[in-house]
Amino acid sequence: MASLFKWLFRLATALVVLCLLAVAAVYYLASRSLPDYDKELAVRGIDGPVEIVRNNANVPHIFGAGDADVFFGLGYAHAQDRLWQMVTLRRTVQGRLSEVFGRRTLSTDTLMRRLDLYPRATRSVAAQDDRTLAALTAYAAGVNARLDEINRSALGRGAPEFFLFEAPIAPWQPADSIALIKLLAVQLSGQMQEEVLRARTSLLIPDEDRLRDILPDVPGSGTAALPEYAALVPEIRKGHQDYARLPRDPLSPFAPRGLAGASNAWAAAPSRSASGGTLLANDPHLGFTAPAIWYLARLELETGGVIGATVPGVPVVMAGKSPNLGWGVTSSYLDDQDLYIEQLNPDNPQQYRTPGGFKDFETRRSIVRIKDEAPVTVTLRWTDNGPVLPGSHFDLGAITPAGHVATLAWTALSDADTSLSAAMGLMYAQDIDAAVATGKDFVAPSQMLTLADKEGIALQLVGRMPRRSERHESQGRLPTKGWAAENRWQGSLPYEDNPSFLRPEGGIVGNTNNKVIDRPFPEHVSFNWGDSQRIERWTRLMQGREVHTRDSFTEAQLDTVSFAARSLLPLIGADLWFTGEAAPAGTLARQRQVALTLLADWNGEMNEHLPEPLIYAAWLRALQERLIRDDLGPLADEYTHVEPLFIERVYRDIDGASAWCDILQSSPEESCTDIARLALDDAVVWLEETHGRDLSALRWGDAHEATHDHPVLGEVPVLRHFVNIRQSTSGGDHTLLRGRTRGTGANPYLNVHGAGYRGVYDFADPDSSVFITSTGQSGHFLSRHYDDLGSLWRRGEYIPMSLDEDLARAAATGVTRLMPQ
Repeated sequence: MASLFKWLFRLATALVVLCLLAVAAVYYLASRSLPDYDKELAVRGIDGPVEIVRNNANVPHIFGAGDADVFFGLGYAHAQDRLWQMVTLRRTVQGRLSEVFGRRTLSTDTLMRRLDLYPRATRSVAAQDDRTLAALTAYAAGVNARLDEINRSALGRGAPEFFLFEAPIAPWQPADSIALIKLLAVQLSGQMQEEVLRARTSLLIPDEDRLRDILPDVPGSGTAALPEYAALVPEIRKGHQDYARLPRDPLSPFAPRGLAGASNAWAAAPSRSASGGTLLANDPHLGFTAPAIWYLARLELETGGVIGATVPGVPVVMAGKSPNLGWGVTSSYLDDQDLYIEQLNPDNPQQYRTPGGFKDFETRRSIVRIKDEAPVTVTLRWTDNGPVLPGSHFDLGAITPAGHVATLAWTALSDADTSLSAAMGLMYAQDIDAAVATGKDFVAPSQMLTLADKEGIALQLVGRMPRRSERHESQGRLPTKGWAAENRWQGSLPYEDNPSFLRPEGGIVGNTNNKVIDRPFPEHVSFNWGDSQRIERWTRLMQGREVHTRDSFTEAQLDTVSFAARSLLPLIGADLWFTGEAAPAGTLARQRQVALTLLADWNGEMNEHLPEPLIYAAWLRALQERLIRDDLGPLADEYTHVEPLFIERVYRDIDGASAWCDILQSSPEESCTDIARLALDDAVVWLEETHGRDLSALRWGDAHEATHDHPVLGEVPVLRHFVNIRQSTSGGDHTLLRGRTRGTGANPYLNVHGAGYRGVYDFADPDSSVFITSTGQSGHFLSRHYDDLGSLWRRGEYIPMSLDEDLARAAATGVTRLMPQ
């Protein structure tokens, strides 16, 4: 017996030792790819020495003998920190994910092949100006220099993920960077989904008034430039087919409805600034990932330093500042997509109907290679209107009749896309006039540019606006007949027609994805806008004081008060508060009274530590579900987020909208008060089941957790605890500190989409400008810079943003010197 115990002990000890050795081996291999930031390296492709000076937040400050060398350094730095992310994004837009990840990404690959984005990016290289071509070439050389170093020095393949998903890494090409801009357009575009949902809803609800309720137009003339402060404060006087829905993969760039691009940006002229210098704040919103899509960097160009947020793989500062100019980006919600229903020739399905008769599809075969499986051949088809899309994507099968196919017209499908040249031009522009002129070359994604130089501010829509006929059957709001000439695009509108607000008298401009202008079709910008609530809170904060400071701008970025909550709760709870007798303890009626009491004393602040935001969110979600489920049936599942304008229309009975309160399948006629009470009961029951019975002990942040998940390893057991970054957060769908909720699943309130970057620029004291990202600079989960900025971001803190070279060198934690070989 003693001998048996001895051998079992030895065996257990050996197993433990083997496990420790295995862990040590894995750690050694993974850590080999951790970059050394303090070194000297001889490389080909530069004319003089390049220095990459990194501070304690791992922000690189890049200096070189010329601009080409600086872009070389940026490519090298991007590849040091984000190589896996860059390669994965490139594979995504190329439609080559399945070569690495297998069949799970086949639907994403085939859709990318149908859109043909990468070949269009390749053809767009020739359309770039000479300055941009030189930057693209130098940047690619910098990326490839890092690849050569990895291969030559056996640096762990560049990232730990390459050990798990082995695949060759092709050299970086200029077209790759242009393709990533087109991939951003995919992530930021949502007009197509709106068309499909409107079409599906209109099939169930033919009544125009009721359709206008559930899919409301944003009222008003639009907000962009605010009026002079004295005008608001008088006492101050101064100058159908069968189809199968495909599951969404975390690697898919196609965002569900409601989760496309968003953002905030605003600027103040010297007349509205306490310091006498212009101010600009910007926080672009995208889906959260680990690492974030943004990468902070400073480039010392011949025209001066440029600092801000870059996207790994792209050699431009997308949002940032130079000594003379600051620029912020927000999604414009320009209607730059139209769906068409194309009729097939019944005698020859290889042809489609046009205004002049039937015409052959343009076709091409494309082979999608799949890991460990036989390749799949996809037949790609195009019409004059755009590529043919399958019914399995975007629910197109639900609105496409038999004998027809759906196609997409989209500005991003350009073969001569000069958007990257325009973005490059912003870094060289010296004032807002030059920046506005540069905007002419933007194609897609369309953005609202918020600009500030040392003397003035501006707001400019950039991106190509499609020219539609006045006789367009749906005004671009619904899929239309592709063979009708009046429905087809007729080129694009001149850049001069893009909305522009240059040096407004009121001294304040801003955009929260709200309606900015009200022009009749076809000169309109859009019928679908991304915000109708944040803009109300922003307007109040901006006009609540005559002059602003950097601190007041950061406070606005971090503001958590929900205008929607403040405006809707008095409407839906008007007949519920403080009514009826006290209910016995432990009953649903008592819980309802507790919830109402909490909400009655709440100021609408979506603070992570409070219970009221969670009660409010659950009530409004249950209320919308009660209002629409009996009318829409299963289609109600597509309305994943509460639409405040719909709730307001119903409870104000605008154009008879209170009709939604009556349940069609029941005999009695329910009032809106009845539905509000029932919905609150639904919410209380759900809260008890998921978060506990004590409503006062609830905490919004426990449900509203920011999900910075690794798109590949985030679902792998054990590993997910190392690669995913989760944070309790304040804010919500309709706050300036926007934390867009998932809207589906067991926890619909997870924070999945928000400001991955925040920056505030002060031209009176440039060195006091600040910025932050939501995770960290490194994409390597063993690096301390993988999530070190995330804790600051969560607390609403920033790091200094300075173009002072002496400060950068004084705070250096590592200097990489690239020497010409």
